[in-house]
Amino acid sequence: MLTRIDHIGIACFDLDKTVEFYRETYGFTVFHTEVNEEQGVREAMLKINDTSDGGASYLQLLEPTRDDSAVGKWLAKNGEGVHHIAFGTADVDSDAAAIKDKGVRVLYEEPRIGSMGSRITFLHPKDCHGVLTELVTSAPSPSPEH
Repeated sequence: MLTRIDHIGIACFDLDKTVEFYRETYGFTVFHTEVNEEQGVREAMLKINDTSDGGASYLQLLEPTRDDSAVGKWLAKNGEGVHHIAFGTADVDSDAAAIKDKGVRVLYEEPRIGSMGSRITFLHPKDCHGVLTELVTSAPSPSPEH
């Protein structure tokens, strides 16, 4: 079912300042950045390592682009820190359905587009011992150019 820790999401007030902290303190570099208008966030993915299933593990730094976004509301209530954990899966649709059958609330009827073209859904934190949990199916890697 789940193959790896895909990423740990960290909410922050200032993305550039937070990226600089992780760069200076741990030597991490930015692998990918984007703005997700639907989620209301500006994000940076810091690659930690490759994984045996062909994926990778990341830190995802999230800065809200608007106060009414989920991350914006969370920051206002909790301040900076770990926002969620995401597990990689080959099939977010079937794994989310199997988890839902076990009584865990799935927050999206249909998976949405996440970072780097992935397909994602979230599990309700009250059903996961207080942890907002994301399921991620990575987008297929582009074929190498010949």
